[in-house]
Amino acid sequence: MFKNKLVNIMLIILIALTIIGVLTLVLFNHFTKNEDPNREPTIDEIIALSVDVNEITTNLVTNDFIRVTFKVQVDNNKAKREFIKRDFQVRNIIIRELSGMRSSDFTGSEGIENLENQIRKKINEYMDDGEVVNVYTTGFVIQ
Repeated sequence: MFKNKLVNIMLIILIALTIIGVLTLVLFNHFTKNEDPNREPTIDEIIALSVDVNEITTNLVTNDFIRVTFKVQVDNNKAKREFIKRDFQVRNIIIRELSGMRSSDFTGSEGIENLENQIRKKINEYMDDGEVVNVYTTGFVIQ
């Protein structure tokens, strides 16, 4: 190549360092997620991290009956596994919240939204491996 050995060694080292740098950059970009933490999750992500709560029927303070079902979204897979194990505690929280309410508390969407927020906060007090992100009411009947 070149007649000077020092120039040859320098060129080989420069090429090797360039290859290592490019390879490091490519691998770093491939294995790290460059996602915006504030972005909204896709519907597939929501479904993957959601758990259905079986139908609950209980009475309200006003002696009316309420029948509700929920879908609860958590923030990670560990939280989902923990939530499934805590099913009995979740049902207890929901029954306690409902039993202290009146049928008039559910007028309009604000009443249901308040119930969802209360349930989310109470469940998060029990969670160790993550948190409940959202509670969706999927069925709701008052008699």
